[in-house]
Amino acid sequence: MAVSQVYLRYATRIIGFFYRVYLSNAMGAEKLGIYQLIFPIYGIAFTIFASGIQTAISKFVATELGRHHYKSINRTLKMGLILSVSIALVISFLTYQYADILAGNVLMEPRSADSLRILAFAFPFCGATACINGYYYGLKKAGVPAMTQLFEQLVRVLCVYFLATYLGNGDLRVTHEMAVFGIVIGEVASNLYNIFSLAISNAPKEMRHLMKTDRFQALGKRAITGNLLRFSAPLTANRLLISLLHSLEAILIPNLLRQSGLSNVEALSIYGILNGMAIPFIMFPSAITNSLSVLLLPTISEAQAADNISLIRKTTALSIKYSLLIGILGAGIFLSFGQSLGNVVFHNQLAGSLITTMAWLCPFLYITTTLSSIINGMGKAHLTFVNSIIGLVTRILLMLYLVPRSGINGYLNSLLISQLVITAFDGIIVIKNIRPPFHAIDWILKPGIIITLCSYILYRIYEYISPSHGGILILLGFCLGLTVLYLIFLGITKAVSLKDFK
Repeated sequence: MAVSQVYLRYATRIIGFFYRVYLSNAMGAEKLGIYQLIFPIYGIAFTIFASGIQTAISKFVATELGRHHYKSINRTLKMGLILSVSIALVISFLTYQYADILAGNVLMEPRSADSLRILAFAFPFCGATACINGYYYGLKKAGVPAMTQLFEQLVRVLCVYFLATYLGNGDLRVTHEMAVFGIVIGEVASNLYNIFSLAISNAPKEMRHLMKTDRFQALGKRAITGNLLRFSAPLTANRLLISLLHSLEAILIPNLLRQSGLSNVEALSIYGILNGMAIPFIMFPSAITNSLSVLLLPTISEAQAADNISLIRKTTALSIKYSLLIGILGAGIFLSFGQSLGNVVFHNQLAGSLITTMAWLCPFLYITTTLSSIINGMGKAHLTFVNSIIGLVTRILLMLYLVPRSGINGYLNSLLISQLVITAFDGIIVIKNIRPPFHAIDWILKPGIIITLCSYILYRIYEYISPSHGGILILLGFCLGLTVLYLIFLGITKAVSLKDFK
């Protein structure tokens, strides 16, 4: 199931990647920047009505499954759904009612008000989907949420494409309102798919059988609701503060860019290029590490409930190892071909420069996701919260100083330094509490040497043939070739082994 969900997540990322390319060409950098501005509000709302509740459902389902308390599992999902959807409905009403105030006074862009009103309709469906996904993560059946995300992405893309075709009379120009409407339709469709999946496979076969004879007295609705609130409330509060800081960061970027001497159009355009073109590229390989992270929390929680220390250490070590290997591969690809990717895919030189500069973030971004999930699975979510706050506050303070003086390069420097801080603190906590085995030669040195040599050789070949064959397929072929060579030499040097997957 873990392998299949990785494929599904990558399919989702591939569709999303081409969708981003389409939006960047159909909207232009400025409109893409306006479209990206709504996501801080989206992130804050989702954190309040879904984030903590989803994690709580995942944790309690995994814990009750490990203890063979099957009757409480379905009740946990039902109470989580009631909580999440109720909160989401309230936030939907407030967002729709005060969209003009949010757009003008918070996002500093009045043109985003209509997009916020449209977005508000998605919240209840997002809440329900998040709860059902949390249920499946707890059962370690992550293929269902992965399929849900793929379905949502397909529906969103098709909706926007048909809207642009119908309303633009074949021109295919996309407004930011159209793109947001696509989000809403995608969320509705994925929610319906999730409910259908839940209806036809309400529990694993062995669970349905054992629930009939299980002598354990299931927890009551009040007890389950109390457990969900006690776990999710502090987690939601923590994540809300983090989400607010992320939102502050996102809102500050175009405003600080204006302070550096850019016009409003230029600032929004750079913001659109950064969030709509460069960052999706950098985060593309993280589909694998994200798949690992969503499975880590219930796995670590279940192993901890069973007091299986050896499984915790083994799982932690393998997760860290492969997060590092993927991060090193991502850095090699984007350092070598980042500029070409920006030029060929987006026809934008700045996008290429940003991708190349941000390549150094890959190992730290990917491993931080894994480390945070391990710490949360240990029941120490407060520590990841503290680390994230320290990193974000560091980034914002550096931004306030560097961006007005250095423009977008000041933001990139702030991002790298703050990510180093978060990764270092998360790593210290995992090492102190779990003490997983660490092999620097196989995990860092060998992969680093391999990716450096392979990247250099392939880039030189690409440079030689690109003037006459510089298309996107050739470029992506070189990126794929680098990935294959990297994996082959990792196997030859025994940095990776099939026994890791047993």
